Amino acid sequence: MTMAQTLYDKLWLSHVVRDFADGSSLIYVDRHLLHEVSTPQSFVAMDKRGLRARRPEANLAVADHAVPTVNRDKPIADPMAARQTARLIENVARHKIPYIALDDIRQGIVHVMGPEQGFTLPGITLACGDSHTSTHGAFGALAFGIGASECGIVMATQALVQRKACNMKVVLKGAMPPGLTTKDIALKLIATVGANGAAGHAIEYVGPALADMGMEARMTLCNMAIEAGARVALIAPDATTFAWLKDRPMAPKGDLWEAALAYWQTLRSDADASYDREVEIDLEGLAPHATWGTSPEDALPIDAPIPDPALDANPQRGARHKKALDYMGLRPGQRLEGLPVDVVFIGSCTNGRLADLQAAAAVLKGRRVQEGVRAIVVPGSGLVKAQAEAQGLDHIFKQAGFEWRDAGCSMCVAMNGDTIAPGERCASTSNRNFEGRQGKGGRTHLMSPAMAAAAAVTGTLTDVRKLEALA
Repeated sequence: MTMAQTLYDKLWLSHVVRDFADGSSLIYVDRHLLHEVSTPQSFVAMDKRGLRARRPEANLAVADHAVPTVNRDKPIADPMAARQTARLIENVARHKIPYIALDDIRQGIVHVMGPEQGFTLPGITLACGDSHTSTHGAFGALAFGIGASECGIVMATQALVQRKACNMKVVLKGAMPPGLTTKDIALKLIATVGANGAAGHAIEYVGPALADMGMEARMTLCNMAIEAGARVALIAPDATTFAWLKDRPMAPKGDLWEAALAYWQTLRSDADASYDREVEIDLEGLAPHATWGTSPEDALPIDAPIPDPALDANPQRGARHKKALDYMGLRPGQRLEGLPVDVVFIGSCTNGRLADLQAAAAVLKGRRVQEGVRAIVVPGSGLVKAQAEAQGLDHIFKQAGFEWRDAGCSMCVAMNGDTIAPGERCASTSNRNFEGRQGKGGRTHLMSPAMAAAAAVTGTLTDVRKLEALA
């Protein structure tokens, strides 16, 4: 009798090429996304060994991390970014790997562009030299980030030695209350289990609330799983997934679509499948969250007081929290709500999709960014930008006082000219708030697009539900 399996078990077993005595396995990798920062060394290693891409069409490349989000009609001004982008173009051309150019409307962040093009599909394995590759698990794909040397291995062999993870079920209990987003749920989960709490696990999200979530919201949820330590996050594909993928440029067509659909509908955990760990998040009464420290696990409801490190039962954690408070210029017992901000950033692979921009624009409509606050919005792709402009969202952002940029990773990684200054406080929709992440000495508070928009128009960290009540 076949044992009951989780979705992760099924995806893993369907891609095992060979099991090894040490417990690791050779896994077939169906697809690979490349960008300009993670792959230069990969191509050097391949060239030294005389290796070529085994299946060029199973790869898709785009420049996103280091590229500027302004003056895209001009040569890239930053020498490093210019070299990285030029090297990517040279490498993919030599290996005949498909490449989406900077002036192509499809250009964007790998984790936005891949799903848009239908490159991401249920049931596949997908790798990328970026930790937030977990994003693609929202489609029921076994997707994970890899290192630069591993990128070369995947291109040359379409396989990779990996070790199977344990299974973690995250149950979303109840319905989504007004004003809550999946960014808030993600921050709540990370605060609950810790930044390394899901290490060695593949997360599967379950619960009735998922049925009401669009694919963009699901991608945000899976994107942030890496911040809880999980390389893999999954949501079983359903009618919402299939409708979103249908007619995407690289999705199956005709009879192939029908065959794929029949298979995709089998991709769910068995009812009696067992998990190694289970975590429950009660959505009822859950408030919008924001971070206060220098780790995504340092997250609280917007109206909650910052904890006192001296009272922490874990001395090591208490010492880290004290250091974080010193860096952030905060004190124990202080509330995040009302804290002044200098910069607002809306974008990234976490929250740079159309639904994210729509949520922010709904808050901004008829309002103005507070004087002294610098606010920028960076669509996740050229297609997102075009769709937003077709809906007039760019006018709402610009009339409110936001800068409307071209697609890219932008201020999330601060390696492209978009940074915050030392001591500046930023309300950000990105995924990490480490020291210096958005610029040396910069102070980052993670939150949803609606919360970031609320911070822009009030000049302080604000519970967006209060603004919506006034609308």
